[in-house]
Amino acid sequence: MPRLLCVTAHPDDEAGGFGGSLRLYHDRGVETSVICLTPGQAATNRGGHVSDEDLSAVRRKEFAASCDILKVTLGEVLNYPDGKLYRQDLYQVVCELTLRIRSFRPDVIMTFGPEGGVTGHNDHSMASLFATMAFHWAGRNNRYPDQLTDGLRAHLTRKLYYATADEGLPDRQPITLAPPTTVIEIGNYLQTKISAFKAHTTQSPLWPRFEEHISKRGTQESFHLAASTLTGPPCGETDLFARLDKKA
Repeated sequence: MPRLLCVTAHPDDEAGGFGGSLRLYHDRGVETSVICLTPGQAATNRGGHVSDEDLSAVRRKEFAASCDILKVTLGEVLNYPDGKLYRQDLYQVVCELTLRIRSFRPDVIMTFGPEGGVTGHNDHSMASLFATMAFHWAGRNNRYPDQLTDGLRAHLTRKLYYATADEGLPDRQPITLAPPTTVIEIGNYLQTKISAFKAHTTQSPLWPRFEEHISKRGTQESFHLAASTLTGPPCGETDLFARLDKKA
């Protein structure tokens, strides 16, 4: 069975940035996983929850509800601090992601670009850097060799994609997005994506803006092929698994 891993920073990223593709590929028979680095405890929109602990607990439940709508096979929220990923030990975070890549053994990984996606959020940028390093290091047996016990082996993921778009948000600092190499037509899964985002009820003040933004993008999610074990440039891909032996 083909496998697709998505690395994000906050609960709701899985829906807002990748939701259409996650559900589409599930329905094509792909095993999917989402790793969210923080429980989103520093969010401006808090749904009436004062303490970070209460908000974290609620947002974990919202993440689970969203993953259920998107039919994600395995969803996990780690415990890094929201808004402070740039202060974390890079080697340690990459170690955790490398372990999960070696365990799940994806064919394709998708995450944000180093610019931080359309919002330019610094946590999105750090998620990109952590995921990119883990993508490369998980396949080398001289990186975190202590993990390679009890049958766990190094794993070389075939492709790494960054989510991208034609432009960022107008009221944010300027960003330079990577050009799309791959455009996924999500069709009716656009409504599934919206429903998954709305499972994050604490973030309800963002719902109108989210729908306005994605309506401009239509029924497509765009990606930039950042690394691949395949040779040659991508040629207008319409499938994240294009040219792989395991077709999706």
